[in-house]
Amino acid sequence: NEWMKKANATAPAINVIENDKEYKVEVAAPGMNKEDFNVHVDENGNLVIAMEKKCGCKDKDECKEKEKKNRYLRREFSYTKFQQTLILPEDVVKDNINASMCDGVLCIELPRKAPETKENITKVIEIK
Repeated sequence: NEWMKKANATAPAINVIENDKEYKVEVAAPGMNKEDFNVHVDENGNLVIAMEKKCGCKDKDECKEKEKKNRYLRREFSYTKFQQTLILPEDVVKDNINASMCDGVLCIELPRKAPETKENITKVIEIK
């Protein structure tokens, strides 16, 4: 849709779900944990999802040594660094955005403002 461009093939898959109360963004992130993500609203009011896989080793040399010992025979997901910016719809309550990790999926809940209802109040005007 117009508020999210198609990501490139090396980026994690993203689902965007909408209902009356919220939008929900799901990012497929196998092997990642919440410490690998930075989710924030930038100065322009856009949602920024950034991810960088931390090696977990004590230093870079240890990570390089680990990479040399292991050889992939097939590799279909490899997300080391990623950033996606989403232009948020105007009805998102930016102060109430929540994010959680569950089973390799980052879930971001974007609550929607309640639709404004205009009261149909009739007023009798007294003629003087």
